[in-house]
Amino acid sequence: MKGVSNLKKYFSWLLSFLLIVSLWPIASHATDTQEPDVDLWNAVKPLETTVTFVNTGAHPDDERSDFLAYLSRGLGVKTSSLIANRGEGGQNEIGSELDNGLGIIRSREMIEAAKITGVKAYHLSETTSDAIYDFGFSKTPDETLENWGQDLTYERLIRFIRTYQPDIVMPSFRNVDTQHGHHRAMEILSEKAFKDAANPAIFPEQLKEGLSVWQVKKLYLPAESKDTATTSIEIGKYDPIYKMTYPQLGEESRYMHKSQGMGSDIPAEPRQVHLELLESAVDTNGSSDLFAGIPYNFKEWAQKLPKQEKDLQVHFTKLQESLNSIISAYPNNDQVFEKTQKALKDVRQLQEKTDKAKLDPQVKSDLLHKLSLKEEQLQTASVEASELSIETSPETNILTKGQKTTVNVSIQNNGKKKIKKVAAELVVPKNWKVSKTKSPKDLDPGKKVELQYEVQVPKDAEYYHAYLDSVIRTKVQYEFNGTQTSQINELKETIAVLPDVGITLSPEDIVVNSADVQEEIPVKVKVKNYFDGKNTSSVSLIVPEGWKVSPSKEEVAFTAQLEEKEVAFKLTPPSDIQDGNFTIRAEATANGQTFDSTVQEISYDHIGTFYYMYPAQVNGVAFELLKNDQLKIGYIDSGFDKVADYLANTGFNITKLTEADLATGDLSQYDTIVTGIRAYLSREDLVKNNDRLHKYVENGGHLVVQYHKPNDGWDAEKTAPYPLTIGNPSIKWRVTDENAKVTVLNPESSLFTYPNKITDSDWANWVQERGLYYPMKWDSSYETFVRMGDPNEDPFDGGILMAKHGKGTYLYTNLVFYRQIQGQVPGGYRIFTNLISYGANQ
Repeated sequence: MKGVSNLKKYFSWLLSFLLIVSLWPIASHATDTQEPDVDLWNAVKPLETTVTFVNTGAHPDDERSDFLAYLSRGLGVKTSSLIANRGEGGQNEIGSELDNGLGIIRSREMIEAAKITGVKAYHLSETTSDAIYDFGFSKTPDETLENWGQDLTYERLIRFIRTYQPDIVMPSFRNVDTQHGHHRAMEILSEKAFKDAANPAIFPEQLKEGLSVWQVKKLYLPAESKDTATTSIEIGKYDPIYKMTYPQLGEESRYMHKSQGMGSDIPAEPRQVHLELLESAVDTNGSSDLFAGIPYNFKEWAQKLPKQEKDLQVHFTKLQESLNSIISAYPNNDQVFEKTQKALKDVRQLQEKTDKAKLDPQVKSDLLHKLSLKEEQLQTASVEASELSIETSPETNILTKGQKTTVNVSIQNNGKKKIKKVAAELVVPKNWKVSKTKSPKDLDPGKKVELQYEVQVPKDAEYYHAYLDSVIRTKVQYEFNGTQTSQINELKETIAVLPDVGITLSPEDIVVNSADVQEEIPVKVKVKNYFDGKNTSSVSLIVPEGWKVSPSKEEVAFTAQLEEKEVAFKLTPPSDIQDGNFTIRAEATANGQTFDSTVQEISYDHIGTFYYMYPAQVNGVAFELLKNDQLKIGYIDSGFDKVADYLANTGFNITKLTEADLATGDLSQYDTIVTGIRAYLSREDLVKNNDRLHKYVENGGHLVVQYHKPNDGWDAEKTAPYPLTIGNPSIKWRVTDENAKVTVLNPESSLFTYPNKITDSDWANWVQERGLYYPMKWDSSYETFVRMGDPNEDPFDGGILMAKHGKGTYLYTNLVFYRQIQGQVPGGYRIFTNLISYGANQ
């Protein structure tokens, strides 16, 4: 089935759609007794077409989920999303992980989302802190590519295209100034790659490695409007297999992007996708169809072959007929299984014939690639139709170097056919050792084979990395009707090689106030035993010259794996400490080795459990921070920042306010109350008790509200004491240059003089950005205090707004103080200290 572009076909479809909708209750009742075999359908549907499609984007969740669901699940097109970075610079709506930890979450969310739509997820970024990093919002593609490295990014993009060999490429976004610079950069590179991937002079070293040039057949962009579209496709069709429309299926996948708060319930209704054909390397004969000029299946490929290759034409035509018959056999597992095995044999024979045929080199390369993809798809369909259940159960999910472990593999034949030469082997890294693979066995219906393997982890094994393949996978193979089938399966749980002990320091970041040097700084060290069994460890801190640490070391003993113990140290900085950065490192010795890594465990129900390893150290900074020691602060924690913890570690008297505190507590005891970033989104009790905060201000309190998005439960007329509208669309209301010039509009205000005298140096060395979601409109009751803007753009005055309300003051700031405080930027601390100290100085 191909794209529908003319009006007559659309209205014909619409009538059919309305008829289907009217019959949904009947259809639903009919399926109560026999539910669709979704997994089997997912396996056989791709046999219908040979087309491959790639959607390019910048961040996880940039994929066009509704359209990709239509292509993959609706048509069976082999569909993938190629994303540049891991989304490390985004925000986190489900936890406190940021940066690389958030990148791991977002990468896994994309993988889980892709499973729903049948899309394969890929990334150009290869590792944590990769050059192709999400460094935050960028307004220009030039800034993006300067940060990523244009040559590196482009080389990886060309490599992917030459490896994956897509027929169609479509960036998710256009290169327009209303778009994120990261989005624009990926569009620019995707457009350029259309020709360059086929040019042997571009990155010729890839060809020496064995890759071949590849000509993408078509490059599409999302059309700016229906009027500018060259192709319009109706994708809102209801699918009885999934019991929803493709846009609804797309939204199901978007719900997996939980850290970004995505996914929404949408009605079943017509929806069109409008595309603009930007480049084409094929003759479309004037057709606007999405696939015009691209062979849709092997029957159409047969028609492209030269007349002298009649035998080959017949074989490809018959192959497609065979593939279609497999789809028609659904949902009969037995028929699908038998037909799939025969087609698999035919594909392998046809690969040999094609390789020997005298064809145009490009046509031959295309056909061999399509046949290899179909061989892979047929093996997937065969395994699914065979009704073999495969369970791989490792003795433990956590391994350490040099460890021996046991892995059990269970294979049961739940089908009606006898399957021959059933065997399984473990796929492990090259230098790992696995006990000999057991001999293949014939498996009668209802029978099970239990296999056990011993695995030896080498002493020089690589530690776990969330972006690499699992260190243990299962390859299952069997034979039926003389044809062998194999498939590699991922384990359900993460298998990780970790250090014998992991070290987590608290706090991870400290500030030494050079105006009032602390006599001692407590540091707690949690030590976790990942070694399989009893273990002892000696823990110590390595401090800079002039520092003291007590005790010099601590001994901990463990009786079992995953046991965790905490030890306490006291640091004494030198009384004459100089301003600047410093590092406190932690080490633990165990089993004759030294370990110095923190193992961050990342675990959520929707993605599973993963790990991020980084150096175990305290990142410190010394600078002058004047503060009112009598100041009492209440903090409404949103869960999206750690500002309260960081300020408490510098000696502030901070209390995190609970639901009970907001509902009935005595708020007047606090000199200042601060809301965490986006607290009106995460704290329903804050929205419910917002009037109590207004009353607190009226009675003389000082309320500081940190930035929010427009849809974060923010009411422009009611949330603040006076009307305050947050900027929308957000791309226009932010300052992304962290070094943007700042003009203080009222330098005599105590916001800039008490308790710290703020100078230009306090606005230096900021990280990621200045501010985001600037207010676009506010009541005249507010006073403005700072002006800043990105280069060549009009500056904003709304970065700090404050108004008198009754006896107190209300301050709203969209400047990203949380990133500065958590990033150990002295000026961020000093300015924010002044903002929260305002009430105490009046």
